[in-house]
Amino acid sequence: MPHTKHMPEQAYFDNLTPSTNKALLMPRRSKYLGRILLVALGLFIIMLFLPWRQTIPGRGLVTALRPEDRSQTVQNQIGGRIEYWAVMDGQEVEQGDTILVLSETSQSYFDPELPARLAEQLNSAKGTEEAADQRMDATRTQMSALTNRLQLQLSAAENKVIQRTNVVAIDSADLQAIEKFYETSRARLVRYEEGFKNGLFSLTDIETRRLKLQEDYAKVISAQNKLSNSRQDLINATIDLDHIRASYQESLAKAQSDLSSAFSSKVSAQGNIAKLRNEISNVTIRRGLYVVRAPQSGFVVKTLKAGVGENIKEGESIATLQPRQPQVAVEIYVDAMDVPLIQDSSDVRLQFEGWPSVQFSGWPAVAVGTFAGRVAVIDRVSSANGKYRLLVRQTNPTPEGDEVWPDRLRQGSGVFGRVILRPVPLWYEIWRQLNGFPPSLEKEPNAGKQTSPN
Repeated sequence: MPHTKHMPEQAYFDNLTPSTNKALLMPRRSKYLGRILLVALGLFIIMLFLPWRQTIPGRGLVTALRPEDRSQTVQNQIGGRIEYWAVMDGQEVEQGDTILVLSETSQSYFDPELPARLAEQLNSAKGTEEAADQRMDATRTQMSALTNRLQLQLSAAENKVIQRTNVVAIDSADLQAIEKFYETSRARLVRYEEGFKNGLFSLTDIETRRLKLQEDYAKVISAQNKLSNSRQDLINATIDLDHIRASYQESLAKAQSDLSSAFSSKVSAQGNIAKLRNEISNVTIRRGLYVVRAPQSGFVVKTLKAGVGENIKEGESIATLQPRQPQVAVEIYVDAMDVPLIQDSSDVRLQFEGWPSVQFSGWPAVAVGTFAGRVAVIDRVSSANGKYRLLVRQTNPTPEGDEVWPDRLRQGSGVFGRVILRPVPLWYEIWRQLNGFPPSLEKEPNAGKQTSPN
Protein backbone atom coordinates (compact mmCIF):
# COMPACT_ATOMS: atom_id res chain seq x y z
CA MET A 1 0.00 0.00 0.00
CA PRO A 2 1.41 3.43 -0.89
CA HIS A 3 2.30 5.86 1.88
CA THR A 4 -0.85 7.81 2.82
CA LYS A 5 0.54 10.42 5.17
CA HIS A 6 0.10 13.23 2.66
CA MET A 7 -2.73 11.66 0.62
CA PRO A 8 -6.05 13.40 0.42
CA GLU A 9 -8.84 11.85 2.48
CA GLN A 10 -10.86 10.73 -0.55
CA ALA A 11 -7.84 9.02 -2.03
CA TYR A 12 -7.36 7.14 1.26
CA PHE A 13 -10.87 5.70 1.16
CA ASP A 14 -10.48 4.81 -2.52
CA ASN A 15 -7.48 2.69 -1.72
CA LEU A 16 -9.46 0.54 0.87
CA THR A 17 -10.52 -2.94 -0.13
CA PRO A 18 -14.21 -3.72 -0.65
CA SER A 19 -14.28 -6.12 2.35
CA THR A 20 -13.01 -3.40 4.65
CA ASN A 21 -15.67 -0.97 3.50
CA LYS A 22 -18.35 -3.58 4.07
CA ALA A 23 -17.19 -4.29 7.61
CA LEU A 24 -17.19 -0.61 8.48
CA LEU A 25 -20.62 0.01 7.10
CA MET A 26 -22.33 -2.97 8.89
CA PRO A 27 -24.70 -1.69 11.70
CA ARG A 28 -24.87 -5.00 13.69
CA ARG A 29 -21.90 -4.32 15.96
CA SER A 30 -23.15 -0.87 16.85
CA LYS A 31 -26.49 -2.41 17.71
CA TYR A 32 -24.79 -4.85 20.08
CA LEU A 33 -22.96 -2.02 21.79
CA GLY A 34 -26.16 -0.06 22.17
CA ARG A 35 -27.98 -3.01 23.64
CA ILE A 36 -25.20 -3.58 26.12
CA LEU A 37 -25.35 0.03 27.17
CA LEU A 38 -29.13 -0.14 27.52
CA VAL A 39 -28.93 -3.30 29.61
CA ALA A 40 -26.25 -1.73 31.80
CA LEU A 41 -28.41 1.38 32.20
CA GLY A 42 -31.40 -0.77 33.09
CA LEU A 43 -29.42 -2.75 35.61
CA PHE A 44 -28.09 0.47 37.14
CA ILE A 45 -31.60 1.87 37.42
CA ILE A 46 -32.81 -1.36 39.01
CA MET A 47 -29.87 -1.32 41.42
CA LEU A 48 -30.81 2.20 42.45
CA PHE A 49 -34.05 0.78 43.88
CA LEU A 50 -32.39 -2.14 45.70
CA PRO A 51 -32.66 -1.96 49.53
CA TRP A 52 -29.60 -0.54 51.24
CA ARG A 53 -29.06 -0.89 55.01
CA GLN A 54 -27.93 2.32 56.63
CA THR A 55 -25.14 1.91 59.22
CA ILE A 56 -23.13 4.03 61.65
CA PRO A 57 -19.46 3.01 61.75
CA GLY A 58 -17.31 3.04 64.87
CA ARG A 59 -13.97 1.74 66.09
CA GLY A 60 -13.00 0.63 69.55
CA LEU A 61 -11.63 -2.12 71.75
CA VAL A 62 -12.72 -5.34 73.36
CA THR A 63 -13.52 -4.82 77.05
CA ALA A 64 -15.69 -6.35 79.79
CA LEU A 65 -19.31 -5.45 80.42
CA ARG A 66 -19.02 -5.55 84.23
CA PRO A 67 -16.37 -3.54 86.10
CA GLU A 68 -15.29 -6.56 88.13
CA ASP A 69 -14.44 -8.42 84.91
CA ARG A 70 -11.97 -5.80 83.68
CA SER A 71 -8.25 -5.98 84.35
CA GLN A 72 -7.37 -4.57 87.75
CA THR A 73 -4.31 -3.72 89.78
CA VAL A 74 -3.71 -5.59 93.04
CA GLN A 75 -2.66 -3.25 95.84
CA ASN A 76 -1.17 -3.81 99.26
CA GLN A 77 -3.14 -2.26 102.12
CA ILE A 78 -0.13 -1.66 104.41
CA GLY A 79 3.42 -0.60 103.84
CA GLY A 80 6.17 -3.14 104.35
CA ARG A 81 9.25 -4.92 103.06
CA ILE A 82 8.99 -7.51 100.28
CA GLU A 83 10.02 -10.93 101.62
CA TYR A 84 9.21 -13.10 98.60
CA TRP A 85 6.94 -13.42 95.57
CA ALA A 86 4.60 -16.36 95.26
CA VAL A 87 3.61 -15.78 91.59
CA MET A 88 5.16 -14.88 88.26
CA ASP A 89 3.90 -13.14 85.14
CA GLY A 90 1.23 -15.10 83.29
CA GLN A 91 0.49 -17.44 86.19
CA GLU A 92 -3.10 -18.46 86.88
CA VAL A 93 -4.29 -17.89 90.45
CA GLU A 94 -7.40 -18.69 92.42
CA GLN A 95 -9.19 -16.29 94.70
CA GLY A 96 -7.28 -16.08 97.98
CA ASP A 97 -3.98 -17.38 96.59
CA THR A 98 -0.82 -15.71 97.89
CA ILE A 99 0.76 -13.16 95.57
CA LEU A 100 3.26 -11.41 97.80
CA VAL A 101 4.50 -11.70 101.40
CA LEU A 102 5.57 -8.60 103.36
CA SER A 103 7.36 -7.99 106.64
CA GLU A 104 6.81 -5.13 109.09
CA THR A 105 8.64 -1.81 108.73
CA SER A 106 6.73 0.32 111.25
CA GLN A 107 8.40 0.62 114.67
CA SER A 108 5.02 0.67 116.38
CA TYR A 109 4.48 -2.98 115.43
CA PHE A 110 7.99 -4.43 115.83
CA ASP A 111 7.26 -6.07 119.22
CA PRO A 112 6.34 -9.73 118.55
CA GLU A 113 4.47 -9.82 121.89
CA LEU A 114 2.42 -6.71 121.08
CA PRO A 115 -0.97 -8.49 121.20
CA ALA A 116 -0.12 -9.93 124.64
CA ARG A 117 0.96 -6.50 125.90
CA LEU A 118 -2.25 -4.96 124.67
CA ALA A 119 -4.23 -7.79 126.28
CA GLU A 120 -2.59 -7.00 129.65
CA GLN A 121 -3.52 -3.35 129.29
CA LEU A 122 -7.04 -4.40 128.41
CA ASN A 123 -7.32 -6.52 131.56
CA SER A 124 -6.07 -3.59 133.64
CA ALA A 125 -8.65 -1.30 132.09
CA LYS A 126 -11.33 -3.88 132.79
CA GLY A 127 -10.20 -3.97 136.45
CA THR A 128 -10.51 -0.18 136.61
CA GLU A 129 -14.01 -0.45 135.22
CA GLU A 130 -14.95 -3.08 137.80
CA ALA A 131 -13.52 -0.92 140.62
CA ALA A 132 -15.55 2.02 139.37
CA ASP A 133 -18.65 -0.19 139.38
CA GLN A 134 -17.96 -1.20 142.95
CA ARG A 135 -17.50 2.43 143.99
CA MET A 136 -20.77 3.29 142.32
CA ASP A 137 -22.54 0.44 144.09
CA ALA A 138 -21.05 1.51 147.48
CA THR A 139 -22.09 5.10 146.87
CA ARG A 140 -25.60 4.05 145.96
CA THR A 141 -25.75 1.97 149.15
CA GLN A 142 -24.53 4.95 151.16
CA MET A 143 -27.17 7.16 149.55
CA SER A 144 -29.82 4.60 150.38
CA ALA A 145 -28.63 4.47 154.02
CA LEU A 146 -28.64 8.26 154.18
CA THR A 147 -32.18 8.31 152.90
CA ASN A 148 -33.34 5.76 155.44
CA ARG A 149 -31.58 7.58 158.30
CA LEU A 150 -33.08 10.83 157.12
CA GLN A 151 -36.53 9.34 157.22
CA LEU A 152 -36.02 8.27 160.84
CA GLN A 153 -34.49 11.56 161.91
CA LEU A 154 -37.13 13.53 160.08
CA SER A 155 -39.88 11.50 161.71
CA ALA A 156 -38.39 12.13 165.16
CA ALA A 157 -37.82 15.82 164.51
CA GLU A 158 -41.28 16.27 163.06
CA ASN A 159 -42.82 14.52 166.08
CA LYS A 160 -40.84 16.79 168.36
CA VAL A 161 -42.08 19.86 166.47
CA ILE A 162 -45.63 18.55 166.78
CA GLN A 163 -45.13 17.96 170.52
CA ARG A 164 -43.71 21.45 171.00
CA THR A 165 -46.58 22.89 169.02
CA ASN A 166 -49.03 21.10 171.30
CA VAL A 167 -47.17 22.31 174.42
CA VAL A 168 -47.33 25.87 173.10
CA ALA A 169 -51.05 25.47 172.52
CA ILE A 170 -51.55 24.08 176.06
CA ASP A 171 -49.44 26.77 177.68
CA SER A 172 -51.26 29.42 175.70
CA ALA A 173 -54.59 28.06 176.89
CA ASP A 174 -53.32 27.93 180.49
CA LEU A 175 -52.12 31.51 180.24
CA GLN A 176 -55.48 32.64 179.03
CA ALA A 177 -57.22 30.80 181.88
CA ILE A 178 -54.86 32.25 184.48
CA GLU A 179 -55.26 35.74 183.04
CA LYS A 180 -59.06 35.36 183.26
CA PHE A 181 -58.76 34.16 186.84
CA TYR A 182 -56.45 37.11 187.60
CA GLU A 183 -58.95 39.58 186.13
CA THR A 184 -61.68 38.01 188.24
CA SER A 185 -59.54 38.32 191.39
CA ARG A 186 -58.80 41.96 190.67
CA ALA A 187 -62.50 42.70 190.15
CA ARG A 188 -63.30 41.00 193.45
CA LEU A 189 -60.62 43.08 195.21
CA VAL A 190 -62.22 46.23 193.90
CA ARG A 191 -65.61 45.16 195.25
CA TYR A 192 -64.10 44.18 198.61
CA GLU A 193 -62.43 47.55 198.90
CA GLU A 194 -65.73 49.32 198.24
CA GLY A 195 -67.40 46.99 200.75
CA PHE A 196 -64.62 47.81 203.27
CA LYS A 197 -65.33 51.48 202.90
CA ASN A 198 -68.98 50.77 203.56
CA GLY A 199 -68.08 48.58 206.51
CA LEU A 200 -69.14 45.33 204.94
CA PHE A 201 -65.68 43.66 205.03
CA SER A 202 -62.89 43.77 207.51
CA LEU A 203 -59.34 44.82 206.92
CA THR A 204 -58.26 41.21 207.17
CA ASP A 205 -60.50 40.29 204.29
CA ILE A 206 -59.05 43.10 202.22
CA GLU A 207 -55.50 42.01 202.92
CA THR A 208 -56.36 38.41 202.16
CA ARG A 209 -57.77 39.44 198.82
CA ARG A 210 -54.73 41.54 198.05
CA LEU A 211 -52.42 38.62 198.79
CA LYS A 212 -54.58 36.39 196.62
CA LEU A 213 -54.36 38.92 193.78
CA GLN A 214 -50.55 38.94 194.11
CA GLU A 215 -50.50 35.13 193.92
CA ASP A 216 -52.71 35.17 190.83
CA TYR A 217 -50.46 37.77 189.19
CA ALA A 218 -47.47 35.59 189.93
CA LYS A 219 -49.27 32.71 188.29
CA VAL A 220 -49.86 34.90 185.20
CA ILE A 221 -46.15 35.77 185.00
CA SER A 222 -45.26 32.10 185.46
CA ALA A 223 -47.70 31.07 182.71
CA GLN A 224 -46.30 33.73 180.38
CA ASN A 225 -42.76 32.52 181.04
CA LYS A 226 -43.80 28.93 180.49
CA LEU A 227 -45.50 29.87 177.17
CA SER A 228 -42.41 31.79 176.12
CA ASN A 229 -40.24 28.77 176.91
CA SER A 230 -42.58 26.48 174.98
CA ARG A 231 -42.46 28.75 171.97
CA GLN A 232 -38.67 28.81 172.18
CA ASP A 233 -38.62 25.02 172.35
CA LEU A 234 -40.85 24.94 169.24
CA ILE A 235 -38.44 27.25 167.43
CA ASN A 236 -35.51 25.06 168.46
CA ALA A 237 -37.33 21.92 167.29
CA THR A 238 -38.04 23.57 163.94
CA ILE A 239 -34.38 24.61 163.65
CA ASP A 240 -33.32 21.03 164.41
CA LEU A 241 -35.65 19.77 161.69
CA ASP A 242 -34.20 22.21 159.16
CA HIS A 243 -30.68 21.29 160.30
CA ILE A 244 -31.41 17.61 159.69
CA ARG A 245 -32.68 18.36 156.20
CA ALA A 246 -29.68 20.58 155.38
CA SER A 247 -27.26 17.98 156.73
CA TYR A 248 -28.94 15.32 154.59
CA GLN A 249 -28.70 17.50 151.48
CA GLU A 250 -25.02 18.07 152.17
CA SER A 251 -24.33 14.37 152.68
CA LEU A 252 -26.43 13.50 149.64
CA ALA A 253 -24.57 16.05 147.50
CA LYS A 254 -21.24 14.60 148.58
CA ALA A 255 -22.45 11.07 147.83
CA GLN A 256 -23.72 12.17 144.42
CA SER A 257 -20.35 13.79 143.77
CA ASP A 258 -18.63 10.51 144.64
CA LEU A 259 -21.08 8.68 142.40
CA SER A 260 -20.36 11.06 139.51
CA SER A 261 -16.62 10.66 140.05
CA ALA A 262 -16.97 6.87 140.02
CA PHE A 263 -19.12 7.05 136.90
CA SER A 264 -16.52 9.29 135.22
CA SER A 265 -13.84 6.75 136.09
CA LYS A 266 -15.99 3.99 134.62
CA VAL A 267 -16.60 5.92 131.40
CA SER A 268 -12.88 6.67 131.10
CA ALA A 269 -12.10 2.99 131.65
CA GLN A 270 -14.67 2.01 129.04
CA GLY A 271 -13.04 4.43 126.60
CA ASN A 272 -9.64 2.88 127.25
CA ILE A 273 -11.14 -0.59 126.84
CA ALA A 274 -12.68 0.34 123.50
CA LYS A 275 -9.40 1.91 122.36
CA LEU A 276 -7.38 -1.14 123.38
CA ARG A 277 -9.83 -3.51 121.71
CA ASN A 278 -9.55 -1.42 118.56
CA GLU A 279 -5.75 -1.57 118.72
CA ILE A 280 -5.81 -5.33 119.28
CA SER A 281 -8.17 -5.75 116.34
CA ASN A 282 -6.00 -3.50 114.16
CA VAL A 283 -2.85 -5.44 115.09
CA THR A 284 -4.56 -8.76 114.35
CA ILE A 285 -5.88 -7.53 111.01
CA ARG A 286 -2.55 -5.89 110.12
CA ARG A 287 -0.65 -9.11 110.72
CA GLY A 288 -3.09 -10.83 108.39
CA LEU A 289 -2.29 -8.24 105.71
CA TYR A 290 1.36 -9.23 105.54
CA VAL A 291 0.21 -11.70 102.89
CA VAL A 292 -1.24 -10.03 99.77
CA ARG A 293 -3.82 -12.35 98.24
CA ALA A 294 -5.62 -12.48 94.91
CA PRO A 295 -9.01 -10.73 95.19
CA GLN A 296 -10.52 -13.04 92.54
CA SER A 297 -9.55 -15.87 90.24
CA GLY A 298 -7.67 -14.90 87.11
CA PHE A 299 -4.26 -14.49 85.55
CA VAL A 300 -1.32 -12.39 86.74
CA VAL A 301 -0.67 -10.25 83.68
CA LYS A 302 2.32 -8.37 85.03
CA THR A 303 4.08 -7.80 88.33
CA LEU A 304 4.67 -4.09 88.90
CA LYS A 305 7.32 -4.36 91.64
CA ALA A 306 10.63 -6.13 91.45
CA GLY A 307 13.10 -7.70 93.80
CA VAL A 308 13.14 -8.89 97.40
CA GLY A 309 13.89 -6.56 100.30
CA GLU A 310 12.37 -3.52 98.61
CA ASN A 311 10.16 -1.31 100.77
CA ILE A 312 6.77 -0.39 99.39
CA LYS A 313 4.20 2.08 100.66
CA GLU A 314 0.62 1.29 101.49
CA GLY A 315 -1.81 1.44 98.57
CA GLU A 316 0.86 0.79 95.92
CA SER A 317 -0.01 -1.34 92.91
CA ILE A 318 2.04 -4.52 92.90
CA ALA A 319 0.52 -6.56 90.06
CA THR A 320 -2.06 -6.49 87.26
CA LEU A 321 -4.73 -9.20 87.41
CA GLN A 322 -7.03 -10.23 84.58
CA PRO A 323 -10.19 -11.96 85.90
CA ARG A 324 -11.00 -15.38 84.56
CA GLN A 325 -13.98 -15.84 82.20
CA PRO A 326 -15.06 -12.20 81.97
CA GLN A 327 -18.36 -11.19 80.41
CA VAL A 328 -16.88 -9.81 77.19
CA ALA A 329 -18.24 -6.64 75.61
CA VAL A 330 -17.08 -4.15 73.01
CA GLU A 331 -16.70 -0.41 73.37
CA ILE A 332 -16.84 1.53 70.13
CA TYR A 333 -16.81 5.27 69.59
CA VAL A 334 -19.16 7.07 67.19
CA ASP A 335 -19.52 10.69 66.13
CA ALA A 336 -21.72 12.98 68.17
CA MET A 337 -23.90 13.61 65.09
CA ASP A 338 -24.89 9.92 64.99
CA VAL A 339 -25.64 9.40 68.70
CA PRO A 340 -29.31 10.57 68.55
CA LEU A 341 -29.97 7.87 65.93
CA ILE A 342 -28.82 5.00 68.15
CA GLN A 343 -31.12 3.21 70.58
CA ASP A 344 -30.12 1.09 73.55
CA SER A 345 -31.28 -2.01 71.68
CA SER A 346 -29.81 -1.33 68.22
CA ASP A 347 -28.14 -4.26 66.45
CA VAL A 348 -24.43 -4.08 65.62
CA ARG A 349 -22.20 -6.07 63.29
CA LEU A 350 -18.65 -6.49 64.59
CA GLN A 351 -15.30 -7.29 62.98
CA PHE A 352 -12.63 -8.41 65.44
CA GLU A 353 -8.97 -7.93 64.66
CA GLY A 354 -7.36 -11.32 64.04
CA TRP A 355 -10.54 -12.91 62.61
CA PRO A 356 -10.75 -12.70 58.79
CA SER A 357 -13.98 -11.10 57.64
CA VAL A 358 -15.63 -9.47 54.67
CA GLN A 359 -18.38 -6.99 55.36
CA PHE A 360 -20.59 -5.08 52.95
CA SER A 361 -21.75 -1.83 54.45
CA GLY A 362 -25.24 -1.87 52.93
CA TRP A 363 -25.87 -5.63 52.97
CA PRO A 364 -24.88 -6.98 56.41
CA ALA A 365 -26.71 -10.24 55.69
CA VAL A 366 -24.07 -11.28 53.13
CA ALA A 367 -21.12 -10.39 55.37
CA VAL A 368 -18.65 -13.16 56.18
CA GLY A 369 -16.70 -13.44 59.44
CA THR A 370 -18.69 -10.80 61.32
CA PHE A 371 -20.46 -11.24 64.64
CA ALA A 372 -23.78 -9.99 65.99
CA GLY A 373 -24.05 -7.64 68.94
CA ARG A 374 -26.51 -5.29 70.59
CA VAL A 375 -26.02 -1.86 72.14
CA ALA A 376 -26.18 -2.10 75.95
CA VAL A 377 -25.03 1.36 77.09
CA ILE A 378 -24.83 4.77 75.45
CA ASP A 379 -22.68 7.25 77.34
CA ARG A 380 -24.40 10.41 78.51
CA VAL A 381 -21.31 12.55 77.91
CA SER A 382 -18.62 12.53 75.27
CA SER A 383 -15.17 11.04 75.78
CA ALA A 384 -11.86 12.89 75.63
CA ASN A 385 -11.70 12.40 71.86
CA GLY A 386 -15.03 14.20 71.37
CA LYS A 387 -16.88 11.01 70.45
CA TYR A 388 -19.46 9.01 72.35
CA ARG A 389 -18.81 5.54 73.66
CA LEU A 390 -21.15 2.61 73.03
CA LEU A 391 -20.97 -0.60 75.04
CA VAL A 392 -22.01 -3.54 72.88
CA ARG A 393 -22.73 -6.96 74.34
CA GLN A 394 -23.23 -10.30 72.66
CA THR A 395 -26.76 -10.94 71.45
CA ASN A 396 -28.38 -13.62 73.57
CA PRO A 397 -29.62 -15.86 72.15
CA THR A 398 -27.36 -15.69 69.12
CA PRO A 399 -29.37 -15.02 65.92
CA GLU A 400 -29.84 -18.00 63.63
CA GLY A 401 -26.96 -18.34 61.20
CA ASP A 402 -24.55 -16.29 63.34
CA GLU A 403 -21.68 -17.61 65.40
CA VAL A 404 -21.07 -16.83 69.04
CA TRP A 405 -18.21 -14.50 69.82
CA PRO A 406 -14.79 -16.19 69.84
CA ASP A 407 -13.65 -17.56 73.18
CA ARG A 408 -10.11 -16.34 72.62
CA LEU A 409 -10.99 -12.64 72.49
CA ARG A 410 -8.63 -10.64 74.67
CA GLN A 411 -9.41 -7.34 76.25
CA GLY A 412 -7.75 -4.47 74.42
CA SER A 413 -8.03 -6.07 70.97
CA GLY A 414 -9.21 -3.76 68.20
CA VAL A 415 -12.69 -4.02 66.75
CA PHE A 416 -14.68 -2.32 64.01
CA GLY A 417 -18.43 -2.15 64.30
CA ARG A 418 -21.41 -0.92 62.37
CA VAL A 419 -24.65 0.02 64.09
CA ILE A 420 -27.52 -1.22 61.91
CA LEU A 421 -30.28 1.29 61.05
CA ARG A 422 -33.31 1.18 58.72
CA PRO A 423 -33.19 -0.04 55.08
CA VAL A 424 -33.50 2.62 52.33
CA PRO A 425 -33.24 2.52 48.51
CA LEU A 426 -29.74 2.68 47.12
CA TRP A 427 -30.47 5.90 45.26
CA TYR A 428 -31.47 7.56 48.53
CA GLU A 429 -28.23 6.48 50.22
CA ILE A 430 -26.15 7.80 47.29
CA TRP A 431 -28.09 11.07 47.40
CA ARG A 432 -27.64 11.29 51.21
CA GLN A 433 -23.90 10.63 51.01
CA LEU A 434 -23.41 13.18 48.22
CA ASN A 435 -25.23 15.82 50.23
CA GLY A 436 -23.69 14.90 53.59
CA PHE A 437 -27.07 14.25 55.28
CA PRO A 438 -27.31 12.00 58.36
CA PRO A 439 -29.10 8.65 58.22
CA SER A 440 -32.87 8.65 58.70
CA LEU A 441 -35.06 6.79 61.19
CA GLU A 442 -38.47 5.23 60.99
CA LYS A 443 -39.34 6.47 64.48
CA GLU A 444 -37.79 8.57 67.22
CA PRO A 445 -35.40 6.65 69.53
CA ASN A 446 -36.69 5.73 72.95
CA ALA A 447 -35.87 8.53 75.39
CA GLY A 448 -36.49 6.40 78.46
CA LYS A 449 -33.97 4.80 80.74
CA GLN A 450 -31.30 2.54 79.34
CA THR A 451 -31.69 -1.14 79.87
CA SER A 452 -29.44 -2.75 82.42
CA PRO A 453 -26.36 -4.37 80.88
CA ASN A 454 -26.80 -7.40 83.08
